[in-house]
Amino acid sequence: MVRVGITGIGFMGMIHYLAYQRIKGVKVVAMCESDKKRLEGDWRGIKGNFGPPGEMMDLSGVDTYTNYDEMLASPKVDLVDVCLPPALHADFTVKALQAGKHVFCEKPIALKVKESERMVAAAKKAGKLLMIGQVLPFFPEYAHAYKLITGGKYGKLLGGFFKRIISDPLWVPNFYDPNRVGGPLLDLHIHDAHFIRLLCGMPESVYSSGRTRGEVVEFLTTQFVYPAKQRLSVTATSGVLYQQGRSFTHGFEIYLEKATLLYDFQVIDGQPITTMPLTILDAKGKVTKPELGASDPIDAFEAELTAAAKAVKTGSPSPISSADLARDALILCHKQSESVFKGKLVKV
Repeated sequence: MVRVGITGIGFMGMIHYLAYQRIKGVKVVAMCESDKKRLEGDWRGIKGNFGPPGEMMDLSGVDTYTNYDEMLASPKVDLVDVCLPPALHADFTVKALQAGKHVFCEKPIALKVKESERMVAAAKKAGKLLMIGQVLPFFPEYAHAYKLITGGKYGKLLGGFFKRIISDPLWVPNFYDPNRVGGPLLDLHIHDAHFIRLLCGMPESVYSSGRTRGEVVEFLTTQFVYPAKQRLSVTATSGVLYQQGRSFTHGFEIYLEKATLLYDFQVIDGQPITTMPLTILDAKGKVTKPELGASDPIDAFEAELTAAAKAVKTGSPSPISSADLARDALILCHKQSESVFKGKLVKV
């Protein structure tokens, strides 16, 4: 049994709690939160842009804390799940590792690269696992694409185009504050930066152009530059557009030697629309649409946290949830931001 202590009962804390309820061999035994109302199970004020609304929850059997150090002192907790605002990730993660706990931390790993490096070093020193909630590769379309690419069925990866665009998130406090949430790159684009790093490795340099808003990049398009021998052409577009009728869209075109993979999803006027289900166009002219089965948004988090629990049991973390990989994604986002502000190619 993997015993979990969640710190931070906001939207992601709720989603993680609901996902854990579906996983055999895992139990949420503790929660830490400054809002006593939420510790008593009143989650009706919790809202997000997917999944169910908050409701009254029965937390009987769960130890509740307002003091984080007290939860860390509990011998019941094996894994601390950090669902706090990004600015708090580094300090709370390091403290848990130093207390001898494994840690699963929501994305982004941190806001600053030095903070992420401190987290990775603390995990190595403590001999504990540090896993980061970069959930995108666990969504069905991305998971299937990853399986096809790494399996080699359609030959080598040649490149791809990735997009992730939202309307102005007026409901998110401090969204454009680089020291609290981090802006569109660290909240949004980091998903694709992570997936690109997972598929292609680290580029030699990046060239990004786009708009800024205060100290952060609001919208950009990036060319990821790889060594000529890799023959990779990779681009991504991400950020905020003033189009409140389309609150979210993401998708990809991934190019392989013997096939192209297509996918596009949007939320328009509050309705989710898959404008292009995962589609494979092979070199012989065949068009196939893999049957991925029905799913809800929590399924991806269930898969992600199942992998985290397995890692705790076996001592072998999923490469997808690697803290090193998440740190690299953060580095890419900062290099892209630097490129926009400087207006030139930036070495990675």
